[in-house]
Amino acid sequence: MKVKGNLVAAIALGAAVVCCAGLAGVAPALAATAPAHTVSREVGKPLQAAQADLKKGDYKGALEKLSEADAINKKTGYEEHVIHELEGYAYSHTHDYAGAARALEPTVTDGFTDPAQLPQRTVAVAQLYYQLKNYDKAIRYGTEAIDKGWADAQMPTLVGQAYYLKNDWKGVERFEKSQIALDEKKGVQPSNESLQLLLSACLKLNPSGDDACANNALQQLVIYHPKPEYWQQLLYGMFKTVKSDKNLLQTYRLASEVDVLKRPEDFTDFAQLAIEAGSPGEAQQVIQKGIQENIFPDARTKGKAQRLLVDAQRAAKRDQQTLGKSAQEAARANTGQQSVGLGLAYFGYQQYDKAIQALKQGIAKGNLKDPSAAHLLLGIAQLKSGDKSSALQSFKSVKGDSTLERLAALWSLRARQA
Repeated sequence: MKVKGNLVAAIALGAAVVCCAGLAGVAPALAATAPAHTVSREVGKPLQAAQADLKKGDYKGALEKLSEADAINKKTGYEEHVIHELEGYAYSHTHDYAGAARALEPTVTDGFTDPAQLPQRTVAVAQLYYQLKNYDKAIRYGTEAIDKGWADAQMPTLVGQAYYLKNDWKGVERFEKSQIALDEKKGVQPSNESLQLLLSACLKLNPSGDDACANNALQQLVIYHPKPEYWQQLLYGMFKTVKSDKNLLQTYRLASEVDVLKRPEDFTDFAQLAIEAGSPGEAQQVIQKGIQENIFPDARTKGKAQRLLVDAQRAAKRDQQTLGKSAQEAARANTGQQSVGLGLAYFGYQQYDKAIQALKQGIAKGNLKDPSAAHLLLGIAQLKSGDKSSALQSFKSVKGDSTLERLAALWSLRARQA
């Protein structure tokens, strides 16, 4: 991250007040009724000379005069404050940010900085230390600015980056989670930068990317900044952890819905699973989509896709010839399993109204092998038919299988974004 904004302007604003007006009361002889914060005659002389150099733009000369003032023994806290202010002003204009940081850091805590300028000063010191790669101090002053409500929109990113650049992955995770939670509490969309930093830290802590930290970060990226690449990362992470073919098929359905399937094997594996599950119409759609999108780049992958397409077409033809009989048998059955199978077949042929009716019938009868899968498929069919409200209710009903529950939550997210 590069700190945006003009550091010179940010640092110099407060010091300019001292430079151009704050020493107006400094004179060789101070009045008896001097204000509470005054400068002695001995210190005031080099300060006045430094002030004159600053007005002329002679920053090197000013720093020499300020060094003379600093060498005087028994200075008051206020005199040291004025010296630091003017040094900070001079160093910032010569782009000596290390000198500016050394000079201005004491003014954050010495009690003499104008309270109205303290927020900007604290932010500037945090920015300076970030530029200087002193990440501990950047974190210290940046966090103070955030906690006191002084920070600009960039400061959370600066602090998060500082943790990251010092390889403190736990620090990144802790800080970014707190910032994201705070944004959500305020009803503010967490920034893409915060979520990306959190995800990066999670992956550093667990390179496999299959832990809750990375998954939750990706899910929040999908919620707040829905881009195909975030969906792809999230779902390909899920593919690594799915342990059953039925759940793998459900994962492929969502991946296809958000258009992140790009590899030949994605399409052929999806189609094969659909055929085996009893949804040849779905398999046919999948392969045809892959062909239309030129997913299969060579003779080998094209040949495999064509063979699967032929298998799917044959199975679909046989299946469609028996749908009427299957519907009668499902209606007479004592359990709902046949109705769910019928609903799956209708779903594959994109006959969503009939799929919804059959799935509802099966769920109502009960005694299902996998009720959570039936509820999830019902929700998908309802969403594809345009009934978003009913789909969201069905997705809420998916219980008992952690993978399907997570898929249902992601389908709910997809429904709200549609």
